[in-house]
Amino acid sequence: MPKVTHEYRDARRDQILSAARRCFLRDGFHATSMQDLFTESGLSSGAVYSYFASKDDVITAIAEENMRDVVALIHDVAGSQPGRPAGTVLADIFTIVQAKDAQHGLAGLAVLTWSEALRNPALAIRFAELFAQMRADLTEVVRNHQRAGNLPQEVPAESLAAVIISIVPGYILQLATLGSAPLEGVPAAVKALWP
Repeated sequence: MPKVTHEYRDARRDQILSAARRCFLRDGFHATSMQDLFTESGLSSGAVYSYFASKDDVITAIAEENMRDVVALIHDVAGSQPGRPAGTVLADIFTIVQAKDAQHGLAGLAVLTWSEALRNPALAIRFAELFAQMRADLTEVVRNHQRAGNLPQEVPAESLAAVIISIVPGYILQLATLGSAPLEGVPAAVKALWP
């Protein structure tokens, strides 16, 4: 029997997750069956089940990928060029989120997975961990700006970071429900709010 390479396994897993994303965006998590995933991916049930034991496992994998992507981009944007204005950091985040949404439907899947976290305690715990990581990255950006006198020092950096984090899901929710056209001016607006 030929040996299956790591690259092959990764490509097959990506094929399943891409099919699942299409199904979930079209029909939602609960209306999508495993049979729908088999059909959409063009794979047998055995092939899909060799990667994911259940639909919940597929949902969790997609949710974690989306959150990891957002956390990684916030980490990269927040860590690159320290001292950049908070508005510029947020504008960069929004621009990247919009691009990822155009590629993979990030916004719609994010909204679906947030609601799924309300019924899935394991997913809720994972989200809490990832949000803590985002908050830590943005808190450091805020602290740098407080030291430079660009943001109020009397408000704890963690609280200001929490406010900034609250803006990102609002942007994602609007992107999922309204599309990108009504949000075209948002990156420039956050730059104006936090110059």
